[in-house]
Amino acid sequence: MPALLKMPKWGLLMTAGTVTAWHRAPGEAVRAGDPLFRVETDKSVDDVEAPADGVLRRIVAPEGESVPVS
Repeated sequence: MPALLKMPKWGLLMTAGTVTAWHRAPGEAVRAGDPLFRVETDKSVDDVEAPADGVLRRIVAPEGESVPVS
């Protein structure tokens, strides 16, 4: 079963993050720990890493889109 990636919650008050850059393209192989995309919040900017080895199948949140935390 494929690993699903969700917007991480990095603080108690964080409700959403904005995807500012994708570091991988659909169809590209990734390894656990590889940076996938960059997220900006009110207080920080950080990369979200791949949770497991696999292939990035699709991008569901384009750059500039705000995504609620899960």
